[in-house]
Amino acid sequence: MSNAEQEEFWTSDAGPNWVSEQESMDALLAPVLDLLLDRAPLMPGDSVLDIGCGTGVSVAEAARHVGPSGHVTGLDISQTMLDLAARRTSAANTSFLKADAQTHRFDTHFDAMISRFGVMFFNDTVAAFANLDTALAPGGTMTFAAWGPAPQNPYFMVPAKAAVGVLGEMPKVDRTLPGPFAFEDSARVLDMMTRAGLTDPSVETVHLDLTPPGNATDTAALLLKIGPAQRALDYHQADEPTTAQVSEAVADAIAQFDTDLGLRIPACIHIYTARKPA
Repeated sequence: MSNAEQEEFWTSDAGPNWVSEQESMDALLAPVLDLLLDRAPLMPGDSVLDIGCGTGVSVAEAARHVGPSGHVTGLDISQTMLDLAARRTSAANTSFLKADAQTHRFDTHFDAMISRFGVMFFNDTVAAFANLDTALAPGGTMTFAAWGPAPQNPYFMVPAKAAVGVLGEMPKVDRTLPGPFAFEDSARVLDMMTRAGLTDPSVETVHLDLTPPGNATDTAALLLKIGPAQRALDYHQADEPTTAQVSEAVADAIAQFDTDLGLRIPACIHIYTARKPA
């Protein structure tokens, strides 16, 4: 079974917004990428697959870790995001592949696989992990970052609540379905990893701060393009004056995270790992 709906969403819907806000999103999520690469045992000369690489910042950073003798392949289902990734990242030790990681028949083996928020969208996670395992070299490792429990991630919950306060309620979402919080229940995910045949699956839960650039008003503008506030605007078909009210409400809510260093939004991140026997 393919992920055709996700391909359409990340190519035609969310993809263009991520491309237009690439610099802000990279800055916002930089602590998560740092955490991922700190936990991923990338070595000079390694061949790495970056799953759901998006606009390419994680590919570029991983390429620095493996050096000129290594190679990083950025895989994504969205051509929109890959086009920008390829323009941004032209190092000789990088390449990009448009493919569905759940079904793609890999013709090479990788020493390591990484993902920053790219593995929560499979419609069959067990099948996807089993397929990825076929492309992992003996002794290879998987290291994936995913959002922890939604209530511990105000980046999503605070703007969602602010938007609902202006617009009204939204339909309830099944967070086990493909989406940002599909991996919030670590016991459920570890069970899927085990059923996929992965070896020594484990999880580490880390609390850190996201680092959006700009002030609360700037961040509210970003969150009205990407995330639950944007979905609320679309669902309620908000007009321009109502959208301005939502933006003000989100900015007011985000301002609680202002510090002497700028905005610092608490986040809870799961780091999932597994390995292939040598």
